[in-house]
Amino acid sequence: MNRIRRAFTLGLAAATFALAGHAQVPNRELIVASSATYAPFAFENKDKQIVGFDIDIINAIAKQQGLKIKIVNTPFTGIFGALNNGDVDLVISGVTINEKRKQSYDFTPPYFAARQLIAVPKSSTVTSLKDLAGKKIAVVSASTADDIASREFGKTSPNIRRFESTPLIISELAGGGVDAAMGDNGVIAYRVSQTPGLKTVDDKSFPEEGFGIVVKKGDKALLDKLSSGLAAIRADGSYATIYKKWFNKEPDAR
Repeated sequence: MNRIRRAFTLGLAAATFALAGHAQVPNRELIVASSATYAPFAFENKDKQIVGFDIDIINAIAKQQGLKIKIVNTPFTGIFGALNNGDVDLVISGVTINEKRKQSYDFTPPYFAARQLIAVPKSSTVTSLKDLAGKKIAVVSASTADDIASREFGKTSPNIRRFESTPLIISELAGGGVDAAMGDNGVIAYRVSQTPGLKTVDDKSFPEEGFGIVVKKGDKALLDKLSSGLAAIRADGSYATIYKKWFNKEPDAR
């Protein structure tokens, strides 16, 4: 009997150890951080509800994986701090996957192919970044577009006009204050679609980037759930439906 009891005890201990080493997604409501100032990815509608492409994507993933989530409007400047502190469980907010961020956080595969895009008046003959030489360009300060324009035309060029947000650079272009505006493709395309008299110019020399859903470094259980959910909604057509809803075209093949 003692031998049987000892074997049972050892077996129970081994099973407990194995379960402890196999982390699982918490069976509770997961808090999702998103900065609702980034149409069409996440923004507040007239009823103060957070809507957008990112929101539809994370809701579809959560439904597919049986996850309970709550989306919290979080300023982008504090979004990583909230994740670090455990105030939120994951982030979806147009976050570009890059090597520096991957040192501190884990990402799903890209859910959106991001590149820079140029906006110009419909009468413009501009076809590429190089055609903007000598022209006034509006960019969001400290953005990827700012970096690209600075490298191409010089950081101190008086023709580079820096603003605080994408709506401001599009407004400046629409008002004739600049010859072009440049920024993230999804946001620029959306804003141009809402602004008569403008068109977009896609310079294929711009490098491709990807947006990913972010979790804490080492949170493999949640990362696997999110990545599996993303793959599933791509496979069943849900992703394409959401993409067309917000961008009026088929998603890019990846």
